[in-house]
Amino acid sequence: MPTIVYGIPNCDTVRKARAALEAVDRPYIFHDYRQLSHLETCLDRWLIHVGWEVLLNRRSTTWRGLADAVRSAVEGPASARLLMLEQPILIKRPVVEWPDGHISVGFDASSWQQRLSDLARPSST
Repeated sequence: MPTIVYGIPNCDTVRKARAALEAVDRPYIFHDYRQLSHLETCLDRWLIHVGWEVLLNRRSTTWRGLADAVRSAVEGPASARLLMLEQPILIKRPVVEWPDGHISVGFDASSWQQRLSDLARPSST
C-alpha cells in the first residue's frame, strides 16, 4: 500500500508534509479533498479510525465564518460528517494513510520523523 496524502495543494501544512516525504524520497500519492470523487468513502474510513473531533478543523477561518447555528448543530459524528461532506475545506489537513494502515491527521515534524524512520526499517517478520 502506498502512502496517500489528502489535503489541498495550497495549504502550508500540506506543503510541509509533502516536503517531509520528498526529503526522504518516500513516494506518495496526493489527493485534493475538493476533487476527490470518493470523499464520502474516505471520510467514513477516517471517522472510524480517528474520530470526528480530530478530523473537523474547528480552528480554521472557514469554521469561524460559519453561522453560530451551523456550528452549534455539530454535536456528533453524523452532523460533523454531513458538514465535512458539504465543505471539505473543514477537514483538518493533511490526512495521511500510511502503508502500515495507520491514519494520521495534521503535521508534526517530530512525530513524522519518527514514523518515516519506522517505515524505513526492515520488518522483522
